[in-house]
Amino acid sequence: MGLDHYSQAGLIVPLPPSTKLRTGSRERERGRGGEGAAVAGSAHPPLPNPSPTRGEGLWAPTAPPVAIRNVHKSFRRATGETVTALDGVSLTAGANTLTALVGPDGAGKTTLLRLLAGLLAADQGVVEALGIDAAAKPQAVQDLIGYMPQKFGLYEDLTVQQNLDLYADLHGVSQAGRREIYPRLMAMTALGRFTERLAGKLSGGMKQKLGLACTLVCSPSLLLLDEPTVGVDPLSRRELWEIVRRLVRESGLSVVVSTAYLDEAEFCDHAVALHQGKVLAQGAPHEITALAAGRVFLAEAGPTVMARTLQARLFRHPGIVDAAPEAGKVRIVTAQPRAPGDLPDIACQPTTPRFEDGFMLLFRAAVGDIQSTHIELQRRPAGEAAAVVVEVSDLTRTFGDFTAVDHVSFQVRRGEIYGLLGPNGAGKSTTFRLLCGLIPASGGQLRVAGADLGKARAAARAKLGYVAQKFSLYGDLSVDENLAFFASAYGLRGERKRQRIAWAKAQFELAALAALPSGQLPGGYQRRLAMAAALLHEPEILFLDEATSGADPLARREFWGRITALAEQGVTIIVTTHFMDEAEYCDRIIIMDGGVALAEGPPAAIRAKAKRPDGGEPTMEDAFIAIVEAARGK
Repeated sequence: MGLDHYSQAGLIVPLPPSTKLRTGSRERERGRGGEGAAVAGSAHPPLPNPSPTRGEGLWAPTAPPVAIRNVHKSFRRATGETVTALDGVSLTAGANTLTALVGPDGAGKTTLLRLLAGLLAADQGVVEALGIDAAAKPQAVQDLIGYMPQKFGLYEDLTVQQNLDLYADLHGVSQAGRREIYPRLMAMTALGRFTERLAGKLSGGMKQKLGLACTLVCSPSLLLLDEPTVGVDPLSRRELWEIVRRLVRESGLSVVVSTAYLDEAEFCDHAVALHQGKVLAQGAPHEITALAAGRVFLAEAGPTVMARTLQARLFRHPGIVDAAPEAGKVRIVTAQPRAPGDLPDIACQPTTPRFEDGFMLLFRAAVGDIQSTHIELQRRPAGEAAAVVVEVSDLTRTFGDFTAVDHVSFQVRRGEIYGLLGPNGAGKSTTFRLLCGLIPASGGQLRVAGADLGKARAAARAKLGYVAQKFSLYGDLSVDENLAFFASAYGLRGERKRQRIAWAKAQFELAALAALPSGQLPGGYQRRLAMAAALLHEPEILFLDEATSGADPLARREFWGRITALAEQGVTIIVTTHFMDEAEYCDRIIIMDGGVALAEGPPAAIRAKAKRPDGGEPTMEDAFIAIVEAARGK
């Protein structure tokens, strides 16, 4: 079965002829997704120009920058199991284009970029970068490209300038070359004022821009970026993409980027959707978007039904491919080009499809049935339903002469989902650590789960669960061994310990993977295991720190379905996230910057603080950027 059909929930659905995708399509969509918002070239210094004559290999401009034909790549795990990373992948990226690789964890995106960079060799097939066989001549390829991996190798104890110098030394950039390119890089990234600052002291967004500058110091002809915006706030994400788009538009650079943010694919020239090492579809982004034509609706069930409750219900509906909260309603993608007829209590209005809608049609067809997202607690938190369980008053935290949290106040009630949002370096992570009792406050009052954290942090921590942004379990230990370790750490013993581990494996569907090392679990199952471990001791309050960072949309929907089920049973949830659409699941949110609270309230009240130039309904991301920019402007 080719691209003309896809299966959903056991159905084979024909695609309209107008939406058939073309392999290797290079249709340009100038103005889509931010081209109009990109910075005019006349207002900026010239960007670095690619140099096709460096190194051992010469790029013949007639050859496509990227040509991949029938590539297969497998890896062998320590257990002896063979894992197929790429299975017959073919794609071409044209000159002066921006190509997006999209797909879930384990789709093969990183492996594909490493093959292009000459860091791995394919088991079968051809990988050519700038007309050079990447497996046969890896050094020649590496002399001509720039490659920025997910965990870019900045040296945090070196300054911005020293990091740039180090990468210039590694690439053999002459002093004359440095005098020419450094000013351009500093102007492009707005890091010129911070050349003497240690890289470890930069915010997440600034680190990403420094990483990009170090990648560009050799004036590459092809740029490979592996999820450059994961863990980066919307403002920094927008700035980084403006730089990348300008590099393509003004410098003639070809860029291949993998991304977990599907909206970023909207303004690329070419998109490749991957899953389990196979290409689901590829073409111009609008062609993938067109798959969802007539299948996207905004659903609502009246003012008394919360959007996240409705989302959890609709996500499990057999005729619905995707469901996510949006501006107080629920955006749904249907398996058939019509609204479901068995939802009489729900009003559905058609809306314009987006790239993510088309991707989810392809993805759900490949994945099939979804996992249950319901969690049934054995013991619900005791106490009054609307009682205040977190009370923050005039909270401050300083590090030397730096104030990370500056007189912040808010309250969280039992069973609420409360979101902490802000740009990188805003102070939300420090606030989060204060709430968890991991660090003491410098001033103010902080009560969590009935305990004063200034006097009884240990008593409060016994009632808290914590899921970290980064995978914080023991990768060499199996699922069972991790659960046993954390159960013991929480003071569970004997029969009670066995009961709670059995409950966790049943609720999170981990039993079939119990003997597998947790480091070898797919990303979605790692997040399930992390949440299962955090709930073993039945906490009253659950802290989630960027817990869905890097996850694909389906894994995020499943994750939030479980969070919704917990909140409905009285567990209080406090979450940080850079996915602005996830703020729609919250009862209330607070936006911080520079350690100061800029706005607080329900999502609808926050969205009302923004206006769109086209007069449309503002999104949470629109509001976030408007609030932060207004505060910085003052």
